[in-house]
Amino acid sequence: MIRLRRLLAIYHVIGRYRLDLLLSRRPLWLRLLWLPYAGRGDSAGRGDRLRCALQALGPIFVKFGQLLSTRPDMIPSDICSELRELQDNVEPFSNQQFAALVEQQLGAPIEQLFASFEQAPLASASVAQVHAATLRDGREVVVKAIRPGIDKIIDSDLCLLATLAALLQRFFADGRRLRPVEVVADYRATILDELDLRREAANTNLLRHNFADSQQLYVPEIVWSHCAAQVMVMERIYGVPVTDVAELRSAGVDFKKLAETGVEIFFRQVFSDNFFHADMHPGNIFVDVSAPQAPSYYAIDCAIMGSLSREDRYYLARNLLAIFSRDYELVAQLHIESGWVANTTTVAELSGAVRTVCEPIFQRPIGEISVGLMLIHLFQIARRFEMEVQPGLVLLQKTLLNVEGLGRQLYPELDLWQTAYPFLKQWLKERYGARGTWRQIKQQLPDILEHLPEIPQLIYHGLQQQAGRQLAVTDRAAQPAKPRRLQRGLGAAALGAGLALLAANPLNQLLTLPLAQWPAAATLLVAAGVVTLLLA
Repeated sequence: MIRLRRLLAIYHVIGRYRLDLLLSRRPLWLRLLWLPYAGRGDSAGRGDRLRCALQALGPIFVKFGQLLSTRPDMIPSDICSELRELQDNVEPFSNQQFAALVEQQLGAPIEQLFASFEQAPLASASVAQVHAATLRDGREVVVKAIRPGIDKIIDSDLCLLATLAALLQRFFADGRRLRPVEVVADYRATILDELDLRREAANTNLLRHNFADSQQLYVPEIVWSHCAAQVMVMERIYGVPVTDVAELRSAGVDFKKLAETGVEIFFRQVFSDNFFHADMHPGNIFVDVSAPQAPSYYAIDCAIMGSLSREDRYYLARNLLAIFSRDYELVAQLHIESGWVANTTTVAELSGAVRTVCEPIFQRPIGEISVGLMLIHLFQIARRFEMEVQPGLVLLQKTLLNVEGLGRQLYPELDLWQTAYPFLKQWLKERYGARGTWRQIKQQLPDILEHLPEIPQLIYHGLQQQAGRQLAVTDRAAQPAKPRRLQRGLGAAALGAGLALLAANPLNQLLTLPLAQWPAAATLLVAAGVVTLLLA
């Protein structure tokens, strides 16, 4: 009965805001279904109608709209811009409920846990609420608790969303194109993660560790003795909201420096640390104005974090460098090598598609080029070639759009590429230059030695496979890109490790010895590496 009432409420909201008109093709039965609402609300823009409808449906749908606003690769830009206006301001629940939840989760009375506790909340959102407090040792903190009963509401609404998404994807062409089932699944994973504050506390702690030596970003300290699944206590910070331009200007902040620092923080998180804050909307970012000419940031709300695989980071960095060098053939090659597109894709076909999209963009001044939008265009092109975008890449493009938009709001002349280019060049040099390669060999050496006895058998099987390929006259290009890349990596690692072990012996001594008396492990590794590279 409750679910039926909720479905009727959703039906009414869809009709009131004429969301059925968002579909390009509507069968007769669908037009008849919402005939009682003909002419109501259809004069407003489609993005405005969708935003108002989600607000009317409640906080869970508001958060779903916020997620949709981060998918410009799937949702039209005019709808995305409206959905970004959704605000997650919800009526707070009572202080008595908040205190009872904290006491139940932490196993002690409020008076025993805190020296003082503020009755009025600092913020109230759809999933959690935050109050200020002071610990018994005098430290100022904030207490975050999950809204009571929200798990049942979320579960009910997620089931309805999944049902609606499945119907939309099955019966409508637009639904198949937009893949609503995939979007709802992403949303489910995201919002369920937010219900366990221990996960957010761990994310916060790791981000704080990563920037412990930085003067650019400060992450509040977690009070682990006061954390549980539904309650988290952390250090209270005092900063100026990043959107309060007037106060930042009155403090004498260098906006150019502030914007460039934000970009540097983002690229360090993505490439150096491989752990980036994926919810960097303005409400989660504050500015420390104590040093106006070298301003720094505070970051809060680490519920949603992103990371990329080692290969994706490498190919992403090289792709960005190749795009801004307008080397579209290299962009295509990198997409195929990385496995981002089907290995049947031809370089000429993909490079032509990339050129068609990117060349008009480069006709504008470089300071006006959006790296985030360019990345979205790349993913849209790649989808035509059967690319399946990984969740980490989706979070990355969303975060890059947020960072770029915020940077240009602070300093409209921001040239994001000029700030990012030196960082990417230096990162590639450090990670994949001689020193970086040597570090990787040392890290992987124990694993190589562990599997050393298996190498002769692997070489034997490799030779057998190579002979079979030659007999069948199989096209080498048909071999999947990722296995070849893995094979080359293993070969290079084995060769490097073997040479490193040989280098431990003076060269003049090695040259005077017969090959049979060379260190066995080192010789075997060198041989295995050479053979593996030849077969790759």
